Amino acid sequence: MALINDESVVRLIKQLVDYYRTNVSNRFIRPALLQLQFDDVLWNQIESLTERFEQLNYQGFHIDDLYRQISALTKFVYTVRWDLAPTLRYKLKEDYPDETDKLLRDMAINNFSSNVKVFAGLILELYNKLVEIDTAEAKGKLPIYKQFPDLDDIEEKLHGNKKTVKKEQ
Repeated sequence: MALINDESVVRLIKQLVDYYRTNVSNRFIRPALLQLQFDDVLWNQIESLTERFEQLNYQGFHIDDLYRQISALTKFVYTVRWDLAPTLRYKLKEDYPDETDKLLRDMAINNFSSNVKVFAGLILELYNKLVEIDTAEAKGKLPIYKQFPDLDDIEEKLHGNKKTVKKEQ
């Protein structure tokens, strides 16, 4: 397993993790996300990156683990975009005694689709940077990303419309 030491990759991962925590899986949206029917492997891949960033940053990032996590995040984005976003408002409770919380909840819901789009862009940017590093380090051998055929159409999965991508779960 190749360790990634590139500072730009670490910055991208940190940015992606912070964006996920703040805009995609915040305290208002998380209850709806937890209703999604993902298997434990997918959730573990997402959580290993988003909840253990500091630990991974200290130990170092393994490129094949990052590709697995990117694959999980891609499946997550695709499902969230098409299965959750259209009905998000109806899946969350409305009874907030504090007007500020009600306002913040409404802002989180209203901006959710846009936030998922930005998050998808961060995932794609990280993937492209890893592929660039992976290809440069392969030196004539097969790059590691080629071992992950589920990422062959990552751009379509993250930014394509529902008709162009076969739904994966």
